[in-house]
Amino acid sequence: MKKKILGNCPICGDKLTVTELTCKCCDTKLSGEFQLSKFDYLSKELQEFALIFIKNAGNIKGVEKDLGVSYPTVKKNLAELIKNLGYESNNILPEEKMSREEILSALKRKEISFEEAEKLLKEMN
Repeated sequence: MKKKILGNCPICGDKLTVTELTCKCCDTKLSGEFQLSKFDYLSKELQEFALIFIKNAGNIKGVEKDLGVSYPTVKKNLAELIKNLGYESNNILPEEKMSREEILSALKRKEISFEEAEKLLKEMN
């Protein structure tokens, strides 16, 4: 059974370093300090979100459908992904406007605050 590489220490949470690589075919071993990608340091959930986001070419509606979550949840996860990759979230994606029904549904599920819902509804007018 293949195991997924860990990016962070399960004890202290600090970044782990890969120090050995092995070829299964000829048993060659390389020792040293090897760099992991930024994605290896993401949580399993954020890695899955990133894959689904890429699969949907950044289309938030597609991500919502695949994950079964709302627009605010997708935006929250995207902001977290951007932050964890070491970038600033400057509204990289153009805002996709929520419908009145989506806003009210997100409010009902407590995914957005009353103030956020009120602001979004006012922006529609």
